Amino acid sequence: MRTLWLSLLLSTALAVSVTQALAGETRASRILDRFEHANQWRDHVMVAAHRAGSMQAGKTLYAENSLAAVEGSIAMGAEIIEVDIRRSREGEFVVMHDSWLDRTTTCKGEVAKRTLAELRRCRLVIEGTGIVTNETVSTLREMLIAAKGKILVNLDNKLDVGDLSGMIAVARDLAMAEQVIVKENLWNSTRIATVKAAMDAIGGGFQFMPIIADDAVHDSGFAEAVDRAFSSRAIELINWRAGAEKLTETGGPLFSTRMRAAAVRGDWHIWADTYAIVNKPGGFLAGGRGDELAVQASLPREAWGFWADRGATIIQTDEPKAAIEWLATNGYRVPYGDDSRSAEPANTASIN
Repeated sequence: MRTLWLSLLLSTALAVSVTQALAGETRASRILDRFEHANQWRDHVMVAAHRAGSMQAGKTLYAENSLAAVEGSIAMGAEIIEVDIRRSREGEFVVMHDSWLDRTTTCKGEVAKRTLAELRRCRLVIEGTGIVTNETVSTLREMLIAAKGKILVNLDNKLDVGDLSGMIAVARDLAMAEQVIVKENLWNSTRIATVKAAMDAIGGGFQFMPIIADDAVHDSGFAEAVDRAFSSRAIELINWRAGAEKLTETGGPLFSTRMRAAAVRGDWHIWADTYAIVNKPGGFLAGGRGDELAVQASLPREAWGFWADRGATIIQTDEPKAAIEWLATNGYRVPYGDDSRSAEPANTASIN
């Protein structure tokens, strides 16, 4: 009888501990696990919502970089939101893509010349429709609070590399630095050294993602040098040189077999971009294979499927809802039901 009671007590304690562990686990922590273990999740394509995810089916539903867009991206199942960071006149970090307020708000003039109080009086506008929302320019702190425990946040630094330390300080103050991904462009060894010094000065506890563009880098060797310097869990590859003048057949010099092999050896994600750039042709960053091809032309396999088949395990898009639905339907996403997977070696063992 004593043995039976002890067994029951142990079973109860185990059940309670498992329940507590699951209760303490956030959606963001499950996403972070996939982000930090690329080789275990090569069969899952994560989706990053560009400018917080303001569009659906070619129509802008939310103001870009808005809290409403963040909530929409979380609800639809995106893993990452990308937002742009600038400073107000007194130095407060605010979320705004352009250096001027004219395009996205009811105000005019430069962001850096307005105080936070003045920016609070600016209403965000839904581009295309001109609808004025009730939302104002958000601070970085407010944006992070909206995302806490729910989604990873990719900060696109519109300032200097030295400003990243202040952004991470805000995230640390909110106990969510590990949810934050910061990134910088790298193009030669001097730039690697400069950014490496800045990252080392900030310290650890957050994600750093290098950006490599094919106008300066043409092979996987540079990416491997970057990996040795930073041990990043993702590298953003920009298909810049080809533009959208011709539909790419190969993915360009960076999306090569050797790059995919380097990503596996380094256990990092290949991050591709299919979103549009203002005043540029559709698919400019994707060799013509961007969101427009997927949505307006109804050829998602030729856009999102193309980049996934060339090794991209993170796709940044203006159409996160459509991308998630198509990727899931076509076997490119694994539901967040059972995330328990054993670690796999990066290199294949020899067979004798």
